[in-house]
Amino acid sequence: MTMINSLFPEKHPPQSASFYDSHTESQDLIRLDNLCVKYRQHIALEALSGSFEKGSLTAIIGPNGGGKSTLLKAILGMEPLASGSISLNQNLQGTFSYLPQQAEMDRSFPLTVQDVVASGHCQHQGFFKGFDKKLQEKVEEALEEVGMLECLNRALDELSGGQFQRVLFARLALQDADCILLDEPFTAIDTYTVNDLIKIILKWHKSGKTLLIVNHDLDLVQDHFPTSLMIARRVLQWGNTKDVVTLENLRHAKHISRHLENRDVDPGDEIFEVKKLTHV
Repeated sequence: MTMINSLFPEKHPPQSASFYDSHTESQDLIRLDNLCVKYRQHIALEALSGSFEKGSLTAIIGPNGGGKSTLLKAILGMEPLASGSISLNQNLQGTFSYLPQQAEMDRSFPLTVQDVVASGHCQHQGFFKGFDKKLQEKVEEALEEVGMLECLNRALDELSGGQFQRVLFARLALQDADCILLDEPFTAIDTYTVNDLIKIILKWHKSGKTLLIVNHDLDLVQDHFPTSLMIARRVLQWGNTKDVVTLENLRHAKHISRHLENRDVDPGDEIFEVKKLTHV
């Protein structure tokens, strides 16, 4: 199990429920209340408040170093909160699934494609416990959907970046979580694979799953994501993508990014001042 945990650094909220507050608002799956995360003395996120609605598809965008990945890890309980709170809808029945950036994964382990996809089911019945015909069928079905069935017995280190990402999406399918968090899933993969993975994401969204996706490709965001959250340490804009992804907002985010690059200096509240949008 240690090997899998090293390859996939994930954590599921039901295993650490005391980390979270709870609420009963029917539409809000996750609520952030004045969230603050620090690395040593550096503020990575501050004053984040808002909510992700159940069944929403949200792109998390903003400049490099603005806290996008940190936000996902904070929601998952992988980063401690300096202050503020995260509240989960108490009616959440399943788990969260998390796909980190490929750069965070060690692909040197002697695992096959089949092993990796099957491990997505381990949270339901234990690691490879009862690897029966039914589980085998689920693995093959998931691999067929991502176009990787013919690679069933190939080793991870034999796969291209795009092939590996397809396998990871098949693994997510077996986890069957209520909420899926993806950190830059389209980085360094071919356009053909991106298009296939987008179709899978849209299928998950249509089925009612909640998806939070860190993404730097603004064309993809504008084409496929109804909601966007733009952050640069704080929330800059949060709402309908057409209102968030504007030239003015992008310029403002870039301006803030320049100030935040010097981590020894607090740029002050004035750089964050921006017209507020109604959060949908």
